Amino acid sequence: MKALRRLLLFLLIASLAAGWLWIWLARPYAGFERETFVELPRGAGTLGIARRLRQSGVIRHSWQFLVVRALNPHRLLQAGEYRFDRPASVFEVFDRIARGDVFYYELAVPEGQNMFDIAASLERLGVMTAREFLDAARNPAGIRDLDPAAPTLEGYLFPETYRISRHQTASEVCRMMTAQFRRVWDQLGSPPDAHTVVTLASLVEKEAAVPQERPLIASVFHNRLKIGMKLDCDPTAVYASILEGAYRGAIYQSDLDSLNPYNTYRNPGLPPGPIANPGKASLLAALHPAETEYLYFVLRTDGSGRHEFSKDIAAHRAAVAAYHRANRASKTGDEKAPAARISGGKKAGHHR
Repeated sequence: MKALRRLLLFLLIASLAAGWLWIWLARPYAGFERETFVELPRGAGTLGIARRLRQSGVIRHSWQFLVVRALNPHRLLQAGEYRFDRPASVFEVFDRIARGDVFYYELAVPEGQNMFDIAASLERLGVMTAREFLDAARNPAGIRDLDPAAPTLEGYLFPETYRISRHQTASEVCRMMTAQFRRVWDQLGSPPDAHTVVTLASLVEKEAAVPQERPLIASVFHNRLKIGMKLDCDPTAVYASILEGAYRGAIYQSDLDSLNPYNTYRNPGLPPGPIANPGKASLLAALHPAETEYLYFVLRTDGSGRHEFSKDIAAHRAAVAAYHRANRASKTGDEKAPAARISGGKKAGHHR
């Protein structure tokens, strides 16, 4: 009888201890006032991890983490930087580290963004200043083996969604993006003359709102280049204005008259380098333009984003006139309809 009482007493004490232990492990805790980051290096070991978590206020006691580790002996704990911004139980903390829920900023770079757009995105994320990124992107050394004439890394910062850690430098981010470009370039067969292809692809990327029109727009630029005709591409005038720090959100006559070498309204041939970062589809269009005799295009007014392509100036002027008539009819009296341009693009602009 005494043995039974002792057993029951032992079980009661064990149950109370287990319950007490469970409460200590399952209760959410936060010993920090604002979000905190914990860097767990490779080879830190369970005890080292537990100490770092305790010192950062993520868990109350190191032994709590050691107990949870003993209950999960086969799960791997993954190195990296972890962000904690709310109270969490030791079980939750352990599970996050075992899952490798490492903290990253997500940088989305859409097709057609330029290095100034990317710099602004990084600054908004709080990863680095725009100036830091631009300083790195203006150094073309990392791409010179592919493009010896590259003035900057513009065109080679491949559009993709990247995971960026808090400690990555601007140069490391640039290397990550150019590495992705190299992978895509290899998929395309590593064509020769990357400078010409990527520069042309950047113009196509900025002009094409409808994916199917990329080869057609590329054909217009190819045809103009063949006969020595200026490209008259509005996005190049915009880019020239951005480089000079003078862009005002729209194209003005002064932008089109600029002598900046990137402005294809005043300078024949391609600009000195890409004006944006093209995606794979635009690179393909630059490599394999449609076979056409088109020399002009102007935006349609049906809201489709498509263009009207023409072989000669007479047909193009008729298309421009139609554009103006439709645009005037759709505008109210206090709104000004933009003029159409010879090249055309995502939205109508200047007409020369």
